[in-house]
Amino acid sequence: SKNRTDEYSQIIHKICRARKLSYEIRVSTAPGECARIAREACQRGEELRLYACGGDGTLNEVAQGAAGYENVAVTVFSGGSGNDFVKYYGGAVNFLSLSALFEGEEREIDLLTDGEEYSINAANFGFDYAVCETMEKVRRFPLLGGKRAYYAGIVKSLFTAMKNHVKVYADGELLTDDDRFLLCTVANGTYIGGSYMCAPRSDNEDGLLELCYVKAVSIPTFLKLIGYYKRGEHLDAEALAPYIIYKRVSKIEVESPDKDFGYALDGEMHPSQRFWLSIAPGALRFAIPKAAQEFVAQREKAKGKAFACK
Repeated sequence: SKNRTDEYSQIIHKICRARKLSYEIRVSTAPGECARIAREACQRGEELRLYACGGDGTLNEVAQGAAGYENVAVTVFSGGSGNDFVKYYGGAVNFLSLSALFEGEEREIDLLTDGEEYSINAANFGFDYAVCETMEKVRRFPLLGGKRAYYAGIVKSLFTAMKNHVKVYADGELLTDDDRFLLCTVANGTYIGGSYMCAPRSDNEDGLLELCYVKAVSIPTFLKLIGYYKRGEHLDAEALAPYIIYKRVSKIEVESPDKDFGYALDGEMHPSQRFWLSIAPGALRFAIPKAAQEFVAQREKAKGKAFACK
């Protein structure tokens, strides 16, 4: 909105002038424009840091434009409704101070790619694709925006998604002979859908993707699964072990006989019966404020203790 843009601009003017920093504010007016603005900035050849002011969509577009450029770093001044990607770093609260972002440490993080576009967070197909498809249709309605759109997608997909068939090859190996399935997420981040912890073990600097494939299940089993999935406990739940295949992979290839099949790349719909997804190691310089660094360090320490106990 114009009010939000004016608010951001005033904050940026004040901080940058106080620090005697050169800066430029660009406002996008159409889908895809952030990627173009970012790419043009990168092509100047100067050392720059791009601040994506918005949510996951804005951040993903800026990452698209900056991917592979060594002279440019990216970060995000969070202002979206879902903010899924920054939950990897403790949430939007850690990305709401421009002063902290200016001091942020730059790290090389991985991106996910389908060969034409990049994804900073996650790709999904099956149930999650059907959910995204429904979300796109209903999110324009005032009462079904934000997380409500995701819940509406879940309800509809319960009756359609498990009719899908697919063959998935992970690093060249067929995952399962049974081609009936519920969903598959291929993650670089940790969360999707605003609050669902699809990839609790993700590490966006390890050069690998987190693949979670869920076989076709009954609706009662699905209702049991969804709670674990939301909390990020599905990979360790013994009751769900027969239904879940989890792997760290560098590439997957997917083919389906279903004409309405496709995949979502950070929520962007891509209808396709055949596609591949792979990791692009260290493809983006991403600036992380101190609070986010501390959150990641604490999480990794907790992971280490958990694995030691096992």
